[in-house]
Amino acid sequence: MEILGYIAAMLIGLSLGLIGGGGSILTVPVLVYLLGLSPVIATAYSLFIVGLTSLVGSYKFYQKGLVSMKTAVVFGLPSIVAVYLTRRYLVPAIPEDLFTVGDLAVTKGVLLMLLFAALMVFASISMIRKKKEAPAEPAAVVDENIDTELDVERTDPAEKHPKPKFNYAGILAEGLVVGTLTGLVGAGGGFLIIPALVLFSKLDMKMAVGTSLLIIAVKSLFGFIGDIYNYEIDWMFLGIFSAISIAGIFIGTYLSTKIHADKLKTSFGWFVLVMGIYIIIKEIFFA
Repeated sequence: MEILGYIAAMLIGLSLGLIGGGGSILTVPVLVYLLGLSPVIATAYSLFIVGLTSLVGSYKFYQKGLVSMKTAVVFGLPSIVAVYLTRRYLVPAIPEDLFTVGDLAVTKGVLLMLLFAALMVFASISMIRKKKEAPAEPAAVVDENIDTELDVERTDPAEKHPKPKFNYAGILAEGLVVGTLTGLVGAGGGFLIIPALVLFSKLDMKMAVGTSLLIIAVKSLFGFIGDIYNYEIDWMFLGIFSAISIAGIFIGTYLSTKIHADKLKTSFGWFVLVMGIYIIIKEIFFA
């Protein structure tokens, strides 16, 4: 199973390189079911792995001028605070044994896995759902020549991507929610962040994707810092797993120039949906 776990680490990186995000949502199930880690430790390690891989992924977007640093700071600050406090204080405070429903004993581990499975289901829907073409104001129109793989030359980002306009109340609320969710389940929450950036910061889709990766990277790594105080970290294992995933990102990025990412993303979304349902069934009926 350990070998399968490291193969899965490569596949996580491949999916991130191919479709630009989403692959990291499989990190926790891989760590729990293939490598035998407890859900609490798995969510902690996932924060580090997701943070590191997202940081690598965001650099590709930054090179293309597709990261809004100001938006990342405004949205990132509340989410960083929320994820750190959640990992440092909230998760350790959750009792190991919560309650019993019939023959089902709901423990901290079961709760975290069920929350994570629910996140997987919602994330899969965002991957499967077809994007609707909607009329937009000229300033917000996405350049159709910018495809999923970002195989375009960097020109003048200011011309293609207008300056963000912030809804600070919405950004603060969304940042706190996403940060808390990230802290609980160890996932990036990109499917929540991207729509929020489009809605509250008026970014176009490509700029929102690149900016979200930077936000995910920073808040996940800060959340992991909170775990260092609470758990003993196996740095050797974490380094090997992360290195394999990052290698997968570079391979996936190369392959993305030869494979249509939209179809892959839909197929991957169905896979994530099946995995989410499997986790729910396993944790409720076969825990």
